[in-house]
Amino acid sequence: MSSAGLSVFVFGIYLVLAGLGFTFIPDNSLGMFGLPAAQEPWIRVVGWLMVLIGYYYIQTGRNDIRQFFTWTVQVRVSVFLIFILFYFLNWAPAVLLIFGTIDLLGAIWTFFAQRAK
Repeated sequence: MSSAGLSVFVFGIYLVLAGLGFTFIPDNSLGMFGLPAAQEPWIRVVGWLMVLIGYYYIQTGRNDIRQFFTWTVQVRVSVFLIFILFYFLNWAPAVLLIFGTIDLLGAIWTFFAQRAK
């Protein structure tokens, strides 16, 4: 596995673990970030989508699918920017910026790992 593949693989593990938390213990997961308990099923739906996307990340990292690495850098940077926008529009609490920052840091790791190949 290349270093870029490893960065995507690790990000996939993060997505799967966070997604499992949001799917099966959403109130605990939300509570860790000072967010209120879930009243709707959407947090579980989003959690399961995170698990599925995480699976793609794990598999593309393991199989060193480099074109995906380029796409994921672009998308993860956009996640960071959109989460900042959501915060400034008062659509989301500041804690969302933690998740956006994790995406950005992962994107930076993948970007520089790809350049170093």
